[in-house]
Amino acid sequence: MGASSSTDNKESSEKREIESLAASTGALPLLQRFFSKLADPQTNTVSFQSFKKSFTLSYKTTTCEGDQKVPDSFPRLLEHLGPSLVDLFFVPEKGGGLSWVEFARGYVKCCGRMSASMSYNTLLRVFHLTSQNAGFSSKLEFESDEADCKINGSVSTVELVMFLWMCWTMSWDGRSSRSSDLFLPDISHLVMSALVSCTESGASLDVWDSDVFGLELELPVGKFLTWALTTIPSLTECLSHFCNARLQHCLNAEDGSGPSKSAGGDDSASKTCDNTLLTCGRAWAISLTSKNTLSEEILSSCFPCNGDEPNENLLYRSYHHGKGMNRLWDNVQGYHAPILLLVSASGGVEQEGSSSERKWVIGAILQQGFQNRDTFYGSSGNLFSISPVFHAFSSSGKEKNFAYSHLHPSGRVYDANPKPVGIGFGGTQGNERIFIDEDFAKITIRHHAVDKTYQPGSLFPNQGYLPVEALVSDVEAWALGGKAAKEVQEAYKKREELFTDQRRKIDLKTFTNWEDSPEKMMMDMMGNPNAPAREER
Repeated sequence: MGASSSTDNKESSEKREIESLAASTGALPLLQRFFSKLADPQTNTVSFQSFKKSFTLSYKTTTCEGDQKVPDSFPRLLEHLGPSLVDLFFVPEKGGGLSWVEFARGYVKCCGRMSASMSYNTLLRVFHLTSQNAGFSSKLEFESDEADCKINGSVSTVELVMFLWMCWTMSWDGRSSRSSDLFLPDISHLVMSALVSCTESGASLDVWDSDVFGLELELPVGKFLTWALTTIPSLTECLSHFCNARLQHCLNAEDGSGPSKSAGGDDSASKTCDNTLLTCGRAWAISLTSKNTLSEEILSSCFPCNGDEPNENLLYRSYHHGKGMNRLWDNVQGYHAPILLLVSASGGVEQEGSSSERKWVIGAILQQGFQNRDTFYGSSGNLFSISPVFHAFSSSGKEKNFAYSHLHPSGRVYDANPKPVGIGFGGTQGNERIFIDEDFAKITIRHHAVDKTYQPGSLFPNQGYLPVEALVSDVEAWALGGKAAKEVQEAYKKREELFTDQRRKIDLKTFTNWEDSPEKMMMDMMGNPNAPAREER
């Protein structure tokens, strides 16, 4: 009896420890509901085969953003993703079923709280096993089965694309209203960023015209992990999202409350993002740079609800509203929450001794929205080189010249030293790292040496040391503050409209008796001051 009691105490202690680790992820209630719903009452275990089947992905159609073609090998990779993940983490000690401790332990191994490097090791291990099960060769080598083990080998360009698309698919699962169709984003800017940062020949790549599938380059896994940890640190969250979505989907299927599917294909993502600067791929890349609530708000632009309705997060677009500070201000005034500003421009770029006209896209996040001030403001912010190569530049912590936005003063007061009118980021006044003029016609980009607010780096390829002036093609401002901030702005606009209407109205009662008005008496006196005035008695 003593041995039996000791075993029970050990199992109880292990169960408490596993449940504590699962609770730290916030998913313990979901795990408990899933297990109680699907566990066999007699054995108190979940069928391993049915559990593996619930993680299987199947899509009727797979489309890609832009002109990219989806390789035939990618759907085969997705077929093995769910089963490979289950085989890797959810291992039953006895064949046939998963006990509660085994189920919770598998979830903690896959989605538990761990360091960023361990999370990437786990994600790469999933990709490695999935590739092997799908019949693809992989050059990744893991020294042990531990999550923090060293990884050797390299990742090819095609493997990098497949890896990123696999992560996108795990994020897409459960977010789209149409679960039978998969939409893949254009991730060429992310791939180019990894190639430029991790390969020796990256600096000489033609980043504008190169086809990522046609590049046969190998990325050392060590350099790739360094790039991923600094550029897209929140990519690993797709793993926990995928597991939670699969468990919730299985619960909904048991309850008969699965997501409704429309008769036609749901191409809302492509409809919403095709004509804007913030495409799905760009929005996803920006969302991967930080682990906060802004990521979810940016992701809402990737996964719109209805393609027939305009995206309510788009506050301003110069293509529709017109260019200029005043047009921008009419649409962003009163919005006191984070705003993502995107600018598309074209200008001469030096490459191999010659200059050519190239288009590029940059962005910035204003944490408190726009303010009409003649000095820099803000407590934090981010700059982005978005296309053709993606890079993120966070705060350096040295200075606080995050944002500058100044309109012409309403009153015509003489100023011997007028402040610049336009939008700026970083640097100093008159010497900003980024400055857009008041007409949104020209943008000036300076070398990062003038800026101590943001991290150093080029905002577009081959930037050089001298200031670069380019023509602005389009400007967009996206709301990132959620519904609450949008409601506050709507209330502000209604108040402004009410005040404007009140100022326009004329009280006609003051003009009903013209003969007795002082204005008529003054006009009569000015007309003929010598005319005798008859006094009426």
